[in-house]
Parts: sequence; structure tokens; C-alpha cells
Amino acid sequence: MANITAKSVVLYCASSPQIEPSYIEAAKELATILVENNITCITGAGKTGLMGALNDTIIENGGIAKGVIPQFMFDAGWHHSNLSELIVTKDIHERKKQMADFSVAAIALPGGLGTLEELAEILTWKQLNLYNKPIIILNTNGYYDFLLAYLDKMVDEKFMHADCKNMWRVISSPKEIMDVLTEESNKQIYKITKYNEKEL
Repeated sequence: MANITAKSVVLYCASSPQIEPSYIEAAKELATILVENNITCITGAGKTGLMGALNDTIIENGGIAKGVIPQFMFDAGWHHSNLSELIVTKDIHERKKQMADFSVAAIALPGGLGTLEELAEILTWKQLNLYNKPIIILNTNGYYDFLLAYLDKMVDEKFMHADCKNMWRVISSPKEIMDVLTEESNKQIYKITKYNEKEL
């Protein structure tokens, strides 16, 4: 079996401090489980919202919290001040590339436009065979139900091949994360093509 212990996962999530507490609790639970399994957590280095809750919980539990932030956000003071490691990039594009490169899996928690953009981009990279690693969506409180329905609509209307639905896994509780990470890590890497050969 593949062993993801002592590996790194990238976590995409909200930085808004005004969200409902159940989202914060789910983020803390996820962070605790990852730390217990010796998994380094890579975030956008934020100090508020789900990102702040993740980083706080990781640090409090003796885990490794690696933050990657673009220079303009660092200059604005948006970064967590007690991370295990802080990397400052020249721009947001380099930030996302480094976060993905450091990881063996990507996990999307609830979030706003930034999180949605990160999730859409990493799925696109996987579709183009640029990121052949697990992508997991934590669907706390059914937050991503509408997005998942939209992805189904893409398939139904032939804007996306049905095989692309294998690019991600959905969990409703942090308790599922290690089983799914292990299952996905053990899968043989498969090539997802944007079109069937007969369409080329």
C-alpha cells in the first residue's frame, strides 16, 4: 500500500472571519487528523477564517504548517506570524504553482472566490495531466452541493467528459479524510484525456 505519512497536502479554504462556526470546527478537526498522521499542511499562509483556524490548530498540536503567500499579501500583513515555514512569492500565480508542487494531494474546504478559483485550476491541471494527485472536496454542511450539481451539468451537456468525474472525491466529514487519501494514493495513475480519440 502507498504510504502518505510524512507527506504534504495543500489545503484551499476561506480566509473570511465571518463564517458560521461549524465550518471552523470542521477545519480544526481536519487539521488535527492530518497532524496525527504526520502530514505537513500547506496553506496560503493566512491568519483569519478557515485558513487561520487550520494554521492555529496545526501549530497547537505540534504539526508542520507551511504557508505560501505572494509579496503584496505579505506586505499587507495578511500572513500568520507563527508558521513552521513561510514562503513569499513574487505573485499569486507562483504561489499556487508552489503550493501544488509541494503537495501529494489537494483538499478543498469551503471558501469564497479564491478557493473556487484554486479548486477549478487544480482540477483543470489534473484534466490536462499536470497534476496527477488526489483532489478531495470537503463538503461541510453540503456547501459544495451546487458546485457538484454544476459539474454534473457540464457532463450532461457534453462540456466535460464523464471520465473527468473521477478527478475528485467528495467527503462530508473530516473523519473520512485518511481513508480517502489512502484509497486515492493507492490508485494507479491514470491519464484523463479531454476528448475521446474518436473526437480528435
